[in-house]
Amino acid sequence: MTRNPLLRALRRSRRKLSGLFRPAGAQLVYSRRYQTDLPGSLNDPLRGERILAFLEATGLLPSRALQAALPASFRFLRRVHTDAYLDTLSRPEAYLPIVGLELSDEQAERVLEAQRTMVGGTLLATGLAVQSKGIAVNLGGGLHHAFAGKGERFCVVNDVAVAITELRARGVGGPILVIDLDLHDGDGTRSIFAEDPTVHTFSIHNLSTPDERGLHAVASTSVEINPEGGDVGDAEYLAAVRKHLPPLLAAFRPEIVFYVAGCDPAADDRIGNWKITAAGLLERDLFVASCARPGKSVRPLVVVLGGGYGRGAWRYTARFLSALFNRGKALEPPDSEESLLQRYRRTARDIAPHELTGDEPRSTAIDDWGLTEDDIAPVMGGMRRPNRVLGYYSRQGLELAFERTGFFDRLRSRGFDDPVLDVELGGPEGDTVRLYGDRQRRELLIETRLRVDRHTAKGMALLRIEWLLLQNPRLAFTPGRPRLPGQRHPGLGMLQDVMALLVLACDRLQLDGLLFVPSHFHTIAQGKNLRFLSPEDEGLLRSVRAALDGLPLAEASQAVIAGQVVDVRTGQPFAWTPKPMVLPVTERLKEQVQGEDYERLAAETAARFRFELRRPWPIPGPAAL
Repeated sequence: MTRNPLLRALRRSRRKLSGLFRPAGAQLVYSRRYQTDLPGSLNDPLRGERILAFLEATGLLPSRALQAALPASFRFLRRVHTDAYLDTLSRPEAYLPIVGLELSDEQAERVLEAQRTMVGGTLLATGLAVQSKGIAVNLGGGLHHAFAGKGERFCVVNDVAVAITELRARGVGGPILVIDLDLHDGDGTRSIFAEDPTVHTFSIHNLSTPDERGLHAVASTSVEINPEGGDVGDAEYLAAVRKHLPPLLAAFRPEIVFYVAGCDPAADDRIGNWKITAAGLLERDLFVASCARPGKSVRPLVVVLGGGYGRGAWRYTARFLSALFNRGKALEPPDSEESLLQRYRRTARDIAPHELTGDEPRSTAIDDWGLTEDDIAPVMGGMRRPNRVLGYYSRQGLELAFERTGFFDRLRSRGFDDPVLDVELGGPEGDTVRLYGDRQRRELLIETRLRVDRHTAKGMALLRIEWLLLQNPRLAFTPGRPRLPGQRHPGLGMLQDVMALLVLACDRLQLDGLLFVPSHFHTIAQGKNLRFLSPEDEGLLRSVRAALDGLPLAEASQAVIAGQVVDVRTGQPFAWTPKPMVLPVTERLKEQVQGEDYERLAAETAARFRFELRRPWPIPGPAAL
């Protein structure tokens, strides 16, 4: 971590300059309004945010490449959708057949606003692509199941169709091609343009939708691959793309191309049934881009995301865009946990220290070296102000951070429309922060107790989590989501977000990492970067985990409690003993708990133990006797 403020300023300037002079491979469009986080939905609400954070973290996001989307007015939507259908969208019950969930008034408004904003994003991307005669990417959209008079399968309005009708309204009369490589049939778009010979819809999918008008469109190519099985791999898929797309482009000669770059053909997609690899999807995307813009072509290309389900869907688009910005060479994105932290760090850079502390802004002029209390606090031996959380954050500063990072919005999307923050300072075990889901403070969602620890790890200053509770009091336990030890209500599903925010606090306070002592076995399975402070404890845990491999978390935790994890040599059950664990933030703590010496000692300890899972013999029932 660089602590010199002058060096920090120089590095910020260098990043900005590098973005200005790097040739842009595409223009990007996004809005945080795209985020909708519905209970039970497999859509990742942070898909676009993760992509942007990755591109920025790798230095591939030019400063002028990103444009903000705004919601499309109903004037644009009426060119595609019937008035009767649009009128129904003011009623929450209209969304049940579209999203498969009963929505509150607030949730229905959020879904409509998100998709109207995606339509606005595709409209903006289309204008940028036409103006630059280049590539523009909307980090959302691809709502291809929305028909003129109805919505289906999470698609309320059809963004590509709206953009095409706007082109026509602006006098663009040439042929337009829609390349739809989402796993699912682009039936809504095909139906809307079923009688328009100037708009050709091309779709490769796993199953054709039995829509009479759409299947008989005057200008469409519909390729169905292996509708019964799920063994479609790279070779078969890429062969179909290469066989059908180039001749179509040569014959149809479109003036502009829309590409629905769905990621749901991926092998790890939560809904899809194909087995396309990351390399296969990247080859597909680059092939489409090269075909749509061969040689020195000036044909505009508009890319929208389409389908992709699960927390890893964003990585496929991120590889594609990194290749566009990196002269054809794709970079490998991190996992979703690291991407979330990148995303929070990206938004945190826009929050100045005085906004978090409540102090007056300090001068950062070069003649006084720009030193602030943030810079000199560690040198002062941890002096803290008693009216601040951790001696730094004002209550208003925390609220601002939760709003600006989108954390409150994620709570609102879960139905907690009016989150309230409460703080309790100076307790014997640290400062307590609570978040309630309602103004009456009846629904406790998050409670954590924090303090700075300078003793547990020699020479390290750590943010110690004395207590952390995340719960959703509106949910009930189910067979698929059973109660874990210590739980009163099911979890909130935002642990990674909370951990990322705590890492940001370490960044601000120049702390080496997070420290906590897990009271239950199941709490150790919350992140791949967590390590026991002692390598011997880490090695013992790895041996226990090997015995529990493949068990769901609830069953594994119960097996430990029941004494079913047994040391093969001694026959003694494994007993969980709370030991300190850390999540390293600085390089020096990473070296201490991830370096070669640590790994060697952990491996040696793991080799000395062998545990096995011994389940109790089932008691035979009366019929067996």
